[in-house]
Amino acid sequence: MSRGPTSSRLAKSSHLAMAAAVGVALSLSMAPTAVAQKRPANLKALPPVPTDYTPRKTPWGDYDFSHIYTTDDVGSGKILFQRPKEYGDRVWVTDEEFARRLGAAQKSDANYSPNYRGATPPGTRGLADWMRRSDFAKRTSLIVNPKDGRLPPLTPKGQHLFETGRSGWVPGQHYDWVTDFDTWDRCITRGLPASMFPNRYNNGIRVFQSPGYITIVLEMLGTRIIPIGDTPPWPAGMESWMGHSRAHWEGKTLVIETTNIKSGDSVSTDPFKRSASPVIVTMVGGAPLNTTPTSPKARMVERLTMTGPNTLMHELTYDDPETYTAPWTTRIEWTRDDAYQFFEYACHEGNQAMRGYILASRAERAAIARGDKKPETLAKDSRTRFTTAFDNDPGVAKPPAPAGSAPARAGGGKSLE
Repeated sequence: MSRGPTSSRLAKSSHLAMAAAVGVALSLSMAPTAVAQKRPANLKALPPVPTDYTPRKTPWGDYDFSHIYTTDDVGSGKILFQRPKEYGDRVWVTDEEFARRLGAAQKSDANYSPNYRGATPPGTRGLADWMRRSDFAKRTSLIVNPKDGRLPPLTPKGQHLFETGRSGWVPGQHYDWVTDFDTWDRCITRGLPASMFPNRYNNGIRVFQSPGYITIVLEMLGTRIIPIGDTPPWPAGMESWMGHSRAHWEGKTLVIETTNIKSGDSVSTDPFKRSASPVIVTMVGGAPLNTTPTSPKARMVERLTMTGPNTLMHELTYDDPETYTAPWTTRIEWTRDDAYQFFEYACHEGNQAMRGYILASRAERAAIARGDKKPETLAKDSRTRFTTAFDNDPGVAKPPAPAGSAPARAGGGKSLE
């Protein structure tokens, strides 16, 4: 198999510092991709995951998935977690919509600078090539169920906890202690299932296998060691951030069932009763504020199927009846890139942002109490952009400008991408 240029990422030491400049995505994955699933004539149809490819087997007889993968191109190509409403119930984009996506990818590739000094260079490398190779680039969203490709409504309880929760992404919120921040702010975890979806950087996934186990190492804050076969469940009340996963084979597909995910919410001031959000704002096309709760009933089922020598289809169904009114399902393609390099994700080390946010928040309130600062200055809160998902799919046609309107200035109206 041919190899492309090495892909590497620089670990971030502070997510809160990143929030001010979030939106820069980097795609360096260059491994060739087999066509995993062709776009059908009916753009509302989602064909089953193909199973005609047969991976080689390990010495002990399991199908061998042990490669390095990345989802960088999915995120950089702005194939959003939730489907833009303009696509309706369509699973696939039209040729015209795809042409707009491809044009945006070509511009992004042209902006890439190998001599850029910093953690997030402008532009991408190889994104347009991936779009031409993989029909996944013609998908309208990662969510495939519900049919509209969007998260189902929250339950009344889930909605209340979502609205009253606290994190580093909630506008108008003061900071006094670590419980005013979410688990990703604190460099603990992105949570489940959020950890399994493309973020703005560090989207490497490394799979190891041994007799009776599969290990999924996520480049950003997560390692899952999963037994395969008939293993006992954990007792109720025993939880972990990555839950308790157990796997079994169904033909060429590895099925992983996960329960006992750390439950809680973002409302409690007790750090032991707080959970990670199952979906977060920095997922490409994710959900806002990072305050969605997780109940003890949360359950996740994943199906991993290699659809070619360089592609793996990852399906995930998440069900939490106390939080969501219905289960939801995603389907995403992992691209194999064995040249992708993993580096230590040194997040907690040097994470001084939380102390800075707490001290600044306290100082601002003290200045207002002394009369040195006007209260209305608090209304100028940059976190308001995190109240909704702020990614734009370039495939969506821009609405026509109103008649007689002045043309937009060059560089004006730039979105957070």
